[in-house]
Amino acid sequence: TASQTRRSLLILAMTEESVKVAVRVRPFNSREKARNAINIIEMTGNSTIIKDPTDLTKTKTFVYDHSYWSHDEFAEREDGYLEATGPKYADQKIVFDNLGRGVLENAWKGYNCSLFAYGQTGSGKSYSMVGYGANKGIVPVTCEELFKAIEETDKEQIVCQVTFSMLEIYNEQVQDLLSTKKEKGGMKVRQHPKKGFYVDNLRVVPVQDFKEIEDRIEEGTRNRTIAATNMNATSSRAHTIVTINFSQKSENEQGQNMTKTSSINLVDLAGSERADSTGATGDRLKEGAAINQSLSVLGNVISALAELQSGKSKKMVPYRDSMLTKLLKNALGGNSKTIMIAALSPADINYDETLSTLRFADRVKSIKTTAIVNETPTEKLIRELREENARLMEMLKGGVSAPRDGSGIPPDEVERLRLQAEEDLRRQMEENAREMEEMKKTWEQRLKEEQLKASGTLGGGNSEREKRKTTPHFWNMNQDSALEGVICHFVANGETTVGRGRKDKLPDIVLTGLNMLDEHAIIVCTDGKYFIKKACPEAKILVDGAPIQADAVALHHHARVMFGSSLLYCFELPSERDAGLRAGKKWKVPTYEDAQEEIAQKSGLTTNQKGLSKEDMLLQEELISLMPHVNEANAISEELGKGKSFEIVLVSAAARGLAEGVTQVKVKMIDVESEHEWVWSRNRFLNRKYIMQEMYGNYIENEEWDLPHDKDPFWEPLDSEVQIGRVHVYLQSLGYYIEVEETLAITDYKGAEQGHLEVTILPCNSRGQVLTEDDDAFEEDPDKLVGQRVDYLLRIQGARGLPAKCARDVYCCYTFFKETDPLTTMKISDTINPDFHYERQITINPVTQAFVDYIMNQPLVVEVWGKQTQTSKKLGEAPKLGNRANTTLMRSGTTVGNAQMDEELWRLRCEATSQMRRANRLAARISRVQKVLKTKSKKGQIKVTLVEEALHPGKNVRFRAAVRAVILSNRAARLTKEAKKKSRRGSTSSVACSLQ
Repeated sequence: TASQTRRSLLILAMTEESVKVAVRVRPFNSREKARNAINIIEMTGNSTIIKDPTDLTKTKTFVYDHSYWSHDEFAEREDGYLEATGPKYADQKIVFDNLGRGVLENAWKGYNCSLFAYGQTGSGKSYSMVGYGANKGIVPVTCEELFKAIEETDKEQIVCQVTFSMLEIYNEQVQDLLSTKKEKGGMKVRQHPKKGFYVDNLRVVPVQDFKEIEDRIEEGTRNRTIAATNMNATSSRAHTIVTINFSQKSENEQGQNMTKTSSINLVDLAGSERADSTGATGDRLKEGAAINQSLSVLGNVISALAELQSGKSKKMVPYRDSMLTKLLKNALGGNSKTIMIAALSPADINYDETLSTLRFADRVKSIKTTAIVNETPTEKLIRELREENARLMEMLKGGVSAPRDGSGIPPDEVERLRLQAEEDLRRQMEENAREMEEMKKTWEQRLKEEQLKASGTLGGGNSEREKRKTTPHFWNMNQDSALEGVICHFVANGETTVGRGRKDKLPDIVLTGLNMLDEHAIIVCTDGKYFIKKACPEAKILVDGAPIQADAVALHHHARVMFGSSLLYCFELPSERDAGLRAGKKWKVPTYEDAQEEIAQKSGLTTNQKGLSKEDMLLQEELISLMPHVNEANAISEELGKGKSFEIVLVSAAARGLAEGVTQVKVKMIDVESEHEWVWSRNRFLNRKYIMQEMYGNYIENEEWDLPHDKDPFWEPLDSEVQIGRVHVYLQSLGYYIEVEETLAITDYKGAEQGHLEVTILPCNSRGQVLTEDDDAFEEDPDKLVGQRVDYLLRIQGARGLPAKCARDVYCCYTFFKETDPLTTMKISDTINPDFHYERQITINPVTQAFVDYIMNQPLVVEVWGKQTQTSKKLGEAPKLGNRANTTLMRSGTTVGNAQMDEELWRLRCEATSQMRRANRLAARISRVQKVLKTKSKKGQIKVTLVEEALHPGKNVRFRAAVRAVILSNRAARLTKEAKKKSRRGSTSSVACSLQ
């Protein structure tokens, strides 16, 4: 029958297939080369192997549709194209032939196509998708090839039409990048019963050649950069979706006008590492930032689809939980042929992120989509839209039904739902009407209308590019290379003013951002030379990484200038550039990373990389990447009047109670009125900072921005415990059965003294009775303890001189040897001199070599914890936030070169003390023996030979002990002398990381 025939044709037009997944590894970048990074990626055929950098023999293997090796075996041609010099290298042409050409072929057949790129920031996503110079990526080549094929078609038989749209999802808000008007709260995403989710009122423009698409992409990128700069947004956390709608109109054999359509979605996802919440565990705001939502939900959707299609689960796929997954529903589980390319970093320092990307790609390849050829008679499309509008009108006339009474929904909520439903119906009718009007217009009419609209926004790009070649100007620096150099501000002769401006008085260059003043800077041109000075004393300006003072500072070609706390620009001076070129000078264009590293060095946060170990280089890189975030947090706090400041702190392995390990970078939040402090992990701080950005964005848009305490990223309760400090108790003396009696300085993570703790560890018998000299329990060789039983009495008497602000619920905790659960003292409150009177008997039976190694080489770490109290300080005495934004990073006084604590000095001192105690104990022991011998000899109670042997040491081991005592005493004196010399040489750490 006819219906069966139509059903058969429909089945033939449908095709189910798995998402095609490709991975591509890039070369080392300059920073990875400087840090002597190790390659941990190998590829064989379609297999990708990743090696664990801690043990290169441990590997994990993944198999994909394509594994592209673009790490090495290539050379640059004269035109800049990177071509293969070996069989492994995959260039841009190979990637397009495998992936992009398939997109084109499917588009011509009438299938919807989706291509999305995934990977951490800097992994090479943009190179594969967009490319640069002669190395064009998938997006531009696909567009070029599409228009080439259109040119070759028979215009009388097929009419081809192409439209373009570009949107961004940032912080769960959708913005049209082809519009300069920013929708408050973002554009609405609605659902059509047939087409699925779509963005309401998104601008869709007709284009007739690739040049127009290039212009539109440039327009969208400019709008995106300006918006991100004004709102202080983090561009690497935004998702960009470019949609190319391609339609072919022709007559079929029956003479019907048919329309075959295809939507090509090209998706550049945000940096995948940004979804990581490790280190934010326990934070009440771990999931508070909407900025994390889209990537988190995308992972959930991928997992749900994989389980659903494997039959493991029948739970609903959570497409509706984020804007991104709503708009990607077709690409991930609907009517689309989908390709994903995952970009990989080859460096060992990115192992965790790269492994996460490989696992994500592995889940994606198990997903299947069902693509349908989108071909319908044109008249039928118009008729269906008319019929649907008539149906919607009847629904509106009849009124939208509401839930019956007793449903449990409050009446006001029922009314709100009814009004919302009516609004959705009206919107759908308007969209249908707009589509019908567009269908009635000729293609030429649509092109002409769009060209008239665009005449004011496009076309200026070429003239600006020409002007840049000869006129001094500032161009924006950005962490995202795609957004760098997009904004340009020209500098005129004479004076050029820079600032935020007022309605009645705008400066020549208007910059909106953190800590920008209405009148911020003045640029003066004198005899072809350019200078910059503050427009007012409070203005914050950095030139080449250093803050400028009252005097004007010269601006040279490629000078890096930061206005306020986050607006980073590079100054271009064509006259100086051209003079340098004529003299044979090669100009290196500075990058955003170069500028941030320069700021860090000038602030004293980092040092020159020469002579640094690989670990110190990685630490320095982490500091440089974190520094702008801390500056932004300080600036936001100041503008919102939150009264908090932030500092970077370094916490060494020793400061964390570990024998070895890397130095961790953390962030301290300080209440400038009460001086209470909280130390956060790096990821916990970043999570909070993105919520701060959301608050600031709402503040700029004059929306409700302040949040209650439980959602405020600047608020921490005083009830949360803080670590006051710790002490390191060295245990070598216990190996000789000699007591440890110490009053030790309690030091915080910076090495600052926070009081003293009295700790005693005494050898005792099995009944807990302390051994005395009369028990003669001295052991000369600790290794002889192996196999025996030992008992010690650990006492923590009390602490003295603790900070008054942390004098609530103070207690100590520690773990001894192989214990996993910390043991604690009682909690003491309302005193800075708490007495714990803690005592515990420790029994080791039998002693193992591991225990001997522990007491001889590792300290017992006792941590002191407490809660902060409600102490306050007069506001006038608090440090000013305004002076912190670009200087707080220096408060720790720390550089990477001296960040490691000098444990050797402490070991020397402790060993000297231990050896001195041994020598004293031996001397006392021998003195007692000799005294007994002399007494008994005079009474005639001992043989003369034994007396002579006692007075004149021979082979007897007791007298060798006396010799050993002298040797140990000399060694102890020498070690102490060496320690003093070492201390005088200044080899101890800086104030921020001084000794525990």
